[in-house]
Amino acid sequence: MTNKDKILELIKQKGRLTSSEITGSIGVSRQYVNMVISGLVAEKKVIKLGGTRNAFYISSDYAQKHPDILPTTFKKKYRNVSLEEHQVLMELEEKFPLISNIPENIKSIFTFAFSEMFNNAIEHSESKIISVEVNLRSNKLSFIIEDSGIGVFRNIMKKKGLRSTTEAIQDLLKGKTTTMPKSHSGEGIFFTSKASDLFILDSFGHQLSIQTQLSDVKVKQISISKRGTRVIFEVSVQSKLHLNDVFKKFTNLTDNSNFGFDKTEIRVKLFTTSGVHISRSQARRILSGLEKFKIILLDFDKVPVVGQAFADEVYRVFQNAHPDILIQEENISASVKFMVERAKNEARKK
Repeated sequence: MTNKDKILELIKQKGRLTSSEITGSIGVSRQYVNMVISGLVAEKKVIKLGGTRNAFYISSDYAQKHPDILPTTFKKKYRNVSLEEHQVLMELEEKFPLISNIPENIKSIFTFAFSEMFNNAIEHSESKIISVEVNLRSNKLSFIIEDSGIGVFRNIMKKKGLRSTTEAIQDLLKGKTTTMPKSHSGEGIFFTSKASDLFILDSFGHQLSIQTQLSDVKVKQISISKRGTRVIFEVSVQSKLHLNDVFKKFTNLTDNSNFGFDKTEIRVKLFTTSGVHISRSQARRILSGLEKFKIILLDFDKVPVVGQAFADEVYRVFQNAHPDILIQEENISASVKFMVERAKNEARKK
């Protein structure tokens, strides 16, 4: 039996050991024990708990019999210098072993969402420090990523020449919004929000909150102003959702598709405070940037009425300028449907 096998067997027998205890039992150097155990931890045959000085090692069987011993929270602050999200994920898996036991579909969602949001903080925030908190409690897996940088909404406003935070949030919800078009597709926040149960962006007194299962999207000003950006993500570990399902929902799957991010969903209500869409300028604000998509789904939920100019801009002017784009509707009331169909008929006449 090799020393590696002896160490593994000893941990399995005792359940919980420090490196000093292993060194005394096996009769080899502490440096050698630490090297072997590091390999066993990387192979997920042994779980390391505690800090450097107080570290101890447990077997998987011991962890299953004593679930309370595993930490339910991981917290750390990182200096934003040569920082890479995959390195943080590797550290997270090592120091937060509960993450390894979640279902594979949730693991893929978490890995995607965390990587996208942490990368955004690295490359966009200009913050010197990025804070991370990951929690797994009551079957809810969540993370919080905070920076003290320029702020997600202010950054979009500045780079895209928008007039207000509201316009920045509206653009963000369309998808394909990025302040670094050469290196980013602008899909990260869009798909992360769609893969979550709860997704929140806080920045300089403005908050975007999305409860995906309830189809609830809220934009509001908050009294406690967060300097920089705070991202909150939460998903149930019991969810049956797969990451592929999220991507498929917003992929044009018609015969002429290249299987890219070609479909977007627009909540029309978010583009006005009154819920009534009358003007042509309101329609133009909604349509801005949507020429990048092949399918546009307009969600008219809680929109009581639209005006003739609004409907004409969408279904005649924009549609004629982009005949290859398919515009669809959902949650449409009788009064809105009347104006939509009227605009479509007028467009066909011309």
